[in-house]
Amino acid sequence: MDKKDKKERKSKCETPCREAFEPLHITVKTKTTLVLLLSSPEDNVVGIACEAIYGFAEKDDMKVYLMKLGVLEPLSQLISHSNELVRRNAFMVLSRMVTDSTVVKALQKMAVVPPIIKLLDDAVIKEYGTLCLSFLSVDPTFKVQIVENKGLPPLIKLLSSSEPDVQKNSLETIYNLVQNSQFWSAVRELGGVSLLLELLNSQYVVIQQLAVKTLKKVTTDKDSHGVLRKEQGPEKLVEVLKNETLQDLHVDALQIIANCISDSDIFQLVQNAGGLPLLMTLVLPPKLPDAESGPVKCMSHEIQSTAVECVSRAAQIPESHKVLHELKAEEILLDLLTVGNDGLKILACQAVAAMSSFLTSKEHFRELGLLPVLIRFLSSHNLALRGEAVQALANLTSGNKLNTVAIYEARGLRRLIRRLGDTCPRTVANAAAILCRIAGQEAIRCDVLSHGAMPALVKPLKSTDAQVLINATLCICELAFSAEARAQLWKANGLEPLVILLRSSHMEVLRCTCMAISVCAKDEPMAVEMCKFGALGMLQEINQSENSKSKFGEFALNSLIQSSLSLKFGLTDCLASTDVITDGFYDAGKSGFSQKVLTLEELSMEPVNQSLPIIAVNASTKNSEDGAQPKNEVQFESPHGKMINDVGLQLLVKEVKESILLLNDEVAQYAALAWRVSDAMGGAIEKEDMHGFGWLLDISLLKFQLQCNVVPIGMIRKGFYCHRALLFKYLADCIGLKCTLVRGHNNRAWNEIVLYKEDPSSDEYSIQPCCYIVDLMHEPGNLIRSNTSAAIRYNSI
Repeated sequence: MDKKDKKERKSKCETPCREAFEPLHITVKTKTTLVLLLSSPEDNVVGIACEAIYGFAEKDDMKVYLMKLGVLEPLSQLISHSNELVRRNAFMVLSRMVTDSTVVKALQKMAVVPPIIKLLDDAVIKEYGTLCLSFLSVDPTFKVQIVENKGLPPLIKLLSSSEPDVQKNSLETIYNLVQNSQFWSAVRELGGVSLLLELLNSQYVVIQQLAVKTLKKVTTDKDSHGVLRKEQGPEKLVEVLKNETLQDLHVDALQIIANCISDSDIFQLVQNAGGLPLLMTLVLPPKLPDAESGPVKCMSHEIQSTAVECVSRAAQIPESHKVLHELKAEEILLDLLTVGNDGLKILACQAVAAMSSFLTSKEHFRELGLLPVLIRFLSSHNLALRGEAVQALANLTSGNKLNTVAIYEARGLRRLIRRLGDTCPRTVANAAAILCRIAGQEAIRCDVLSHGAMPALVKPLKSTDAQVLINATLCICELAFSAEARAQLWKANGLEPLVILLRSSHMEVLRCTCMAISVCAKDEPMAVEMCKFGALGMLQEINQSENSKSKFGEFALNSLIQSSLSLKFGLTDCLASTDVITDGFYDAGKSGFSQKVLTLEELSMEPVNQSLPIIAVNASTKNSEDGAQPKNEVQFESPHGKMINDVGLQLLVKEVKESILLLNDEVAQYAALAWRVSDAMGGAIEKEDMHGFGWLLDISLLKFQLQCNVVPIGMIRKGFYCHRALLFKYLADCIGLKCTLVRGHNNRAWNEIVLYKEDPSSDEYSIQPCCYIVDLMHEPGNLIRSNTSAAIRYNSI
């Protein structure tokens, strides 16, 4: 074949390849092929494939199937296609696919949000673009993507679109976004509140409903209230409530008002628009029809509940009181409490609690007989109703003695005390607060105790809620004025949890705990018991801390120390002339704040040790066969169980009372007492003979004979300074002579007295107090002027 023939043949073969085919009708039998066609370079093929897939995607199970075939990847690209028809069809398919949550989750890995937002101003695309976003915005990940890609501004702008579908889709997307509080401010700042209010007038119910629900969310933010006022939102919402054809919007409209009505300006706007009488009408329980008025339409429970919530919120501002009172809000709420279901009763209790901030309402509620109604709710099986009833009662009794007494008269004590065992901290705190106020009425305090209030307070003392602890400890302060009440707390094992509260870092809890401990420390046995739980050491730490120290801590520590003179002397080494030693006192030597505190009985039962004995003072004639002993008299026993009766001390007391009280001169009385103490304790000892006195051996032998660490002071025959000073103090207190007891070093102790003598240095007649140490060891009865060299020598020999 020559070159010419080859050239012609080549041209015949190539010509058809350069020309376009005539349209071909191809039958596609598999969905896989359709998905593959989405990647075709021919726009019309892609468009037709999208239309076909759109039809298949109508079925729910087909969406996931198409996703598994790989339809999402090409779709995510096609929504940005240069061909308008392809873009539109791709959006149609995507808007149908995203109705499935599995598809939405798969799309998180693809960048579909930016192109959608970019094309929201495309007239052809915006309907399906907003539809896609309305489904995607349900997902938390896509919510963030929409906002981060600046999707809110165009969406809010589209709220004013002339196309209802675009409005609806945009509004639904915004509604989904505002379910997260972090997006509320953005909607407000972009002018969304004004547009949402306008949409309340839409002719489409679904748009109205979405608009009011979105407003309900946005107005939860107090910063939106100013915009709402500016846009006449309160007035528009009241008009919605007045329009019976918009009943499906009433619940949400009421909720918006409830969100804002505690703002005094918005309250005024609602009032000016006639909203308050309307609210009270909605609060009223449904009435039964009668023959004259005809059938009455039953009010929606949601509307009624939300209206009550509005009243409750409105009552939080002073400006509302007069208006609500004139509208007979108190009577209406009482009616609601007697006929409503539990849900309405709960809301009504909240409204009562809010209105109780006004004195007039507090009084009026009592006059109407509302308190017994609330008291009955305290036994309800509905925990929420119980809690709100207690809250209402707490508010009604705050600063109101008459209401407090009314609860007692209505026999509410038992039910209130039961609420101390509830699981809800707020209920427990309020119950404790009310009981504290009732206990504050001295005439009825005993009845509070008789119903078991004190043992019931032990459980709240173990709470972790600060307000529960504060109210419980304050209640204990009110109840514990009587010895019986304090004994009840002790018997119920309430002292240990009370003391443990001294570890609290909450300053108010700490303050109230210190107050309660101060009251409970009036009884020496209770004070000692609290010390056994570590109260002394903890209070010492509190008072040394710059952060926690207070007058309450100091007072609590002082109360504990003063409650037990044995404890006080051990800690401070000094008893004042006003500290009167009684039977049961003991000297266990110097002790520290962190040292374990034991009772005299416990000390007497310990194994005999090598330490100096504990000196006990007990002239009581009571023993184990005499029956119950006086409250403040403490007997002790040896390890063998036999009560030790200090006959020697009994005789000394009898002798001193019979002889020394007959003396008229005070100095002579002190001197005579000093001689009697010295004589009982081995007589006068010359200073140079002190080393041979042998007091230590004598008292050690006595301890061994008794086989007890506790030695009765009346059995000591060779007493040292510390023993003589203690005996002198005890006997002086028995006959009314004033003296102190001071501990020094090396078993030294002494007594100081104050005598009033004429001042010779004054030109005019003047009586001056002079302090003296009473010599009990060397020259019994000799008075040594304090702060002199002689006094120093006596204390340090």
